[in-house]
Amino acid sequence: MLELSGIIILGILAQWMAWKMKIPAILPLILIGLLVGPIAAEFLSKDGSKWIEPVWNGKQGFFPDEGLYHFVSLAISIILFEGGLTLKRNEIKNVGPAITKLITVGAAITFFGGGALAHYIFGLNWEISFLFAALIIVTGPTVITPILRNIPLKKDVSTILKWEGILIDPIGALVAVLVFEFISVEGDRGFTKTAFVEFGKILLFGVTFGFTFAHALAFAINKRLIPHYLLNVVSLSVVLLVFVESEIFAHESGLLAVVVMGMVLGNGKLENIKELLYFKESLSVLLISILFILLAANINMSDLYLIYNWNTAILFLVIVLLLRPLAVFVSTYGSNLKFREKLFISWVGPRGIVAAGIASLFGSKLVKNGIEGAEYVTPLVFMVVLGTVLLNATTARAFSKLVGVFLQKSEGILIIGASKMARLIAHYLYTENRHVVLIDSNQTNVSKAKELGLEAMNVDIYSDTLLDNIELSDVGYLMAMTANSDINNYSIMKFGEQFGEHGSFRLLTTDEMSGSAEVPKEGLFCQSADYITLTEAARKYSSINEIEVKSLDHYKKLLRLTGDQKHTIPLFLKDLEGELHIISSDEDPGFEIAEGWILVYLGKPLDMESANHQEDEED
Repeated sequence: MLELSGIIILGILAQWMAWKMKIPAILPLILIGLLVGPIAAEFLSKDGSKWIEPVWNGKQGFFPDEGLYHFVSLAISIILFEGGLTLKRNEIKNVGPAITKLITVGAAITFFGGGALAHYIFGLNWEISFLFAALIIVTGPTVITPILRNIPLKKDVSTILKWEGILIDPIGALVAVLVFEFISVEGDRGFTKTAFVEFGKILLFGVTFGFTFAHALAFAINKRLIPHYLLNVVSLSVVLLVFVESEIFAHESGLLAVVVMGMVLGNGKLENIKELLYFKESLSVLLISILFILLAANINMSDLYLIYNWNTAILFLVIVLLLRPLAVFVSTYGSNLKFREKLFISWVGPRGIVAAGIASLFGSKLVKNGIEGAEYVTPLVFMVVLGTVLLNATTARAFSKLVGVFLQKSEGILIIGASKMARLIAHYLYTENRHVVLIDSNQTNVSKAKELGLEAMNVDIYSDTLLDNIELSDVGYLMAMTANSDINNYSIMKFGEQFGEHGSFRLLTTDEMSGSAEVPKEGLFCQSADYITLTEAARKYSSINEIEVKSLDHYKKLLRLTGDQKHTIPLFLKDLEGELHIISSDEDPGFEIAEGWILVYLGKPLDMESANHQEDEED
């Protein structure tokens, strides 16, 4: 009981440490696993036993016989399903070809190159070498997300890394399965025949089961055939059912089935998708925490001594400095990516949970079967996983600055609320080539925003979903524009530090606008604008207008004119270089205004003649 509870406690502690230190959780998880496993056995225990022993003597421990293999398989299936749920087709419209090549051409380069490296550097036979190569194909969102979360990058770069990490997982797993089948079959004739038969069965049953059960589950959810309180557990049971059934019909096809199922559900019209995601995220965190401590603890010190030599360092350096860049540059040839962006993508290629998990599965099975060189699979893959995660976690930010992809100023704008007036303002920002993202808990508002070509997400601000979204790394401005003042205040408090680097603003309350409460500096737009006045202006005059500003005094007079004229709300100032500045309730703009600047406002058009003669009238 102590060991079982200790695994969970240590796993959650490692997750907290990773969050606090802003590093991938896999790093402290594996280190803790190695500490309580092989390191404890070698240096800390008097009797040479591990503090946590998943399996010993082959048939004892937490997971006797094939228990660990089955637990790891089921856990990885749930994690991959959750990853599939997050994949959205509309996210790859600009970088789709590059991603496709990365997970095909790039994977092939890594596979054949990695196999050759393992064979010639370590002297492993070709079968084991290519199994190792198949396992290092995969990166992973669970390791990429924490690394990139705090690095401001162009959306295309972060999107490529995110999609590659999720899509490459099942591809790498399938290639590893194919090689595993090669190794398991004796004879050249059977070897070739089995390879093609197994691959066809995996593809057929994996896609078929995933697609069919995804539509069946979506139908049951949308037709209210599942009570709300059973939604999450029923969905979990269906995922496990799909994995197991697919495995029965075609061994090792379960991973493909659950990824396909997740992708179909994530891109379909599924009600309660948010609740399903939240549940799966929490479950994935728990499973990852348990899984990696178990897998690392299951390694023996003798396995680590196998790779304690210079060949390991050479293999690692060639993979990172030659193989990964070659795969990226060949895959992105002819794309819109710049050289420095390709260089950064080449540098960020941490291997993750699928690589380590499947390495443990196949490695232990092949060792048990007495396959020559199989004892190298698990420690070598763990070395690549630990090395790439540690390297990228410590150098990605500095490297992004070195190669010039680090955005010195995050120009993206996050708008909380997607009402009609928010969509109107967001569309103007979009036409001004600003990356703008709207979030709203109302799916209707989100859908209307997407119809305008805007990027919008159905998100509950009380969840941590946004904080983990690496594609918002270029956001530096936050505008809370909902009808609820509590939500606006909460948005600034929760997201202001991460997304409001250059300014966090919220709409004024009615009391603040009327003067019965103090006007805050973060007040959005002007002192005569709250949600009601903005909504009314957008309803009566669905247009955003511009007028030239002659000087600071002229600007202030224009502000007074908009305050006197009903249904006219000043929004932004556009400088001579076309950069937009958000107008706040603070009367001092905080920057110099010169002739030729443009005042951008919502609502009823100003009388141009009277506006241009404001100075003459007051003089």
